[in-house]
Amino acid sequence: MATIVHFDLPAEDLERAASFYEKLFGWKFERMPGPIEYYGIMTFDEHGRPSLGGGVGKKNEWDTGITNYIGGDSVQDAPSRTIELGGKVVLPHTEVGEFGYLAVCLEMEGNKFGTWENKPDSKFR
Repeated sequence: MATIVHFDLPAEDLERAASFYEKLFGWKFERMPGPIEYYGIMTFDEHGRPSLGGGVGKKNEWDTGITNYIGGDSVQDAPSRTIELGGKVVLPHTEVGEFGYLAVCLEMEGNKFGTWENKPDSKFR
């Protein structure tokens, strides 16, 4: 069953955004390895247990709001299925370093969503 596995927050100033959410919600931020400036986010449930993970990266022309990523076994199929169902592809199937693969789409109402597939040998889950 497909479920939300990750979220991304776009920001112009990543450190400012991290500071805001850390102070507001108590989220923890960690600089992720790789050439792109990106911070992983650890959130917590109402009992203080680790919950849904996210990230904050640099804003771009299509990344104008929070994107929820739905996990699945094959990100490659989602963009073509989205087009078949009347939506658009914003970012096609893209490798994300040692972590996995993503794609970002728009459905007919203009809502943005992403799909995510972990690499089988990735230590990041």
